[in-house]
Amino acid sequence: NSTRAGGRAACSGGQFKPLFLQAALLTLTRKRGAATYAQTLQNIPETHVTTLENGLRVASEESNHPTCTVGLWIEAGSRYEDPKTNGAAFFVEHMALKGTKKRPGSAFEKEVESLGAHLNGYTSREQTAFYIKALSKDMPKVVELLSDLVQNCALENSEIEKERGVILQELKEMDSNLADVTFDYLHATAYQGTSLAHTVEGTTDNIKRLTRGDLASYIDTHFKAPRMVLAAAGGISHRELVDAAKQHFAGLPFTSKGDSVPTLKRCRFTGSEIRARDDGLPLAHIALAVEGPGWADPDNVVLNVANAIIGRYDRTFGGGKVRSSKLATLAVEHNLCHSFEPFNTCYSDTGLFGFHFVSDPLSVDDMMFCAQGEWMRLCTSTTESEVNRAKNYLRNAMVAQLDGTTRVCENIGSHLLHYGRRIPLEEWDARISAVDAKMVRDVCSKYIYDKCPAIAAVGPIEQLLDYNRLRSSMYWVRL
Repeated sequence: NSTRAGGRAACSGGQFKPLFLQAALLTLTRKRGAATYAQTLQNIPETHVTTLENGLRVASEESNHPTCTVGLWIEAGSRYEDPKTNGAAFFVEHMALKGTKKRPGSAFEKEVESLGAHLNGYTSREQTAFYIKALSKDMPKVVELLSDLVQNCALENSEIEKERGVILQELKEMDSNLADVTFDYLHATAYQGTSLAHTVEGTTDNIKRLTRGDLASYIDTHFKAPRMVLAAAGGISHRELVDAAKQHFAGLPFTSKGDSVPTLKRCRFTGSEIRARDDGLPLAHIALAVEGPGWADPDNVVLNVANAIIGRYDRTFGGGKVRSSKLATLAVEHNLCHSFEPFNTCYSDTGLFGFHFVSDPLSVDDMMFCAQGEWMRLCTSTTESEVNRAKNYLRNAMVAQLDGTTRVCENIGSHLLHYGRRIPLEEWDARISAVDAKMVRDVCSKYIYDKCPAIAAVGPIEQLLDYNRLRSSMYWVRL
């Protein structure tokens, strides 16, 4: 009987199953799960890309969603500004959503709302985006709205003054977000004297000083067809999207031979620090980074695996001391910090690879010691089990990109700007699978070991050691 055949047996649904049968069923279930993951990667719809005569790239992924997201991703941001015009991109983003010559004032927003659609936009250091989420049947109208937004921005003086006040208030509020302040300081010290040191929002003095002519000049210089991607995802037809783009974006200017083409100057990384000590604040915010690779560098996959090994932690998380992240376990056991998170911020030709943590004033030194020690461990003694766990974490995060048309649309638009194509998830999975412990050790040694870091610290940071001491923790003396 089953008890004799399998030794000890388990009862399920009134029937006994021997242990070897349970193991077989478990293995089959796991194989089905793995096959489902593989099938998911293979069954992702193809990304269609068409380049119009004026250089505008039109890209889409078709699906059965009843909704769609259509957006414009533009190769323009604070990195393309000089010290006098820093903040123009952020100002233009605000003004673009405040009416066009065809739809002045609030008429633009009302027309978007009449479709039951959602309009949004953002500006970063290297790109600007505007996107609308709407019903799939309204895709042609959405394309027309986006074309009006970037080609006919009204820039009315009354709206400029009104928005100037809004932005100045935003800047005051941003000063209270110490995490954002710390990262702005990190860019300012790491890329001092270059355009990557600029904040995205600009300075208060610049926002007060920028004129309508400055904003119009920024649009005329950067809103060119070859610098844009019209991306869409959802229940749409690529042919219909291309037809709508030809109809509404035909007049979008392209860069001719006589035009001056904005080019990026190499932003040199500098190992240095900025400290903004304020003992009146309750917590210290500290970020430390080394120079990382640009977007297209294959080392990014390995560094993302390394960051997944480090993990992230917040006191609000559950789990107690039972954590796969060694640094998180130390943080819990010794009450080192309120939170920490590694980051890998990429730009076209450079990047910042590092970590940020928030701690009590008397825990700063201990937390920094443990975090730098974890970096050294990545360079010298990463294990295969850690790498396998981190790779699974990255795969999970990668598949999460499929969640919703907006995330897919952003993925398409940003990929075409960064890589010149959309990299399929199947290719990402192959790159992740190729990573092993030796690769992590080698790549981390290349970027971290004995390198001069950039450091930004805000708040009660008296306990933060001087730069030379922190620099000496970027290597181990091994006998």
